[in-house]
Amino acid sequence: MEKIDQYRTYIQHLLTEYAKGSPSDDKVETQLIFDSEQDHYQVVYTGWKNRRPMYGCVLHLDIKNDKIWIQYDGTEVGIANELVELGVLKEDIVLAFHEPLVRQYTGFAVG
Repeated sequence: MEKIDQYRTYIQHLLTEYAKGSPSDDKVETQLIFDSEQDHYQVVYTGWKNRRPMYGCVLHLDIKNDKIWIQYDGTEVGIANELVELGVLKEDIVLAFHEPLVRQYTGFAVG
């Protein structure tokens, strides 16, 4: 359980740092969504741009079966690399945005 608590801390820290650097103005808001009970974590943009509603998920991570599942990563750096820099083993990170047959070639966990 200590490992999972550490993973929660890492994820919340990285997403908070990412949100701080996100472009926000009076019409577009960056939202952090942390569900620590079900282990779902997101950074979402919401608001209005050019008189149209705007909504978009930038990062979505889950913790399942003692691993961090990256469901979506819209960043340039790649949050998986940042997690590895913090000390998370590649075997504990699933690049879930890749189809299961491809995951074996990523250098990260399959599932």
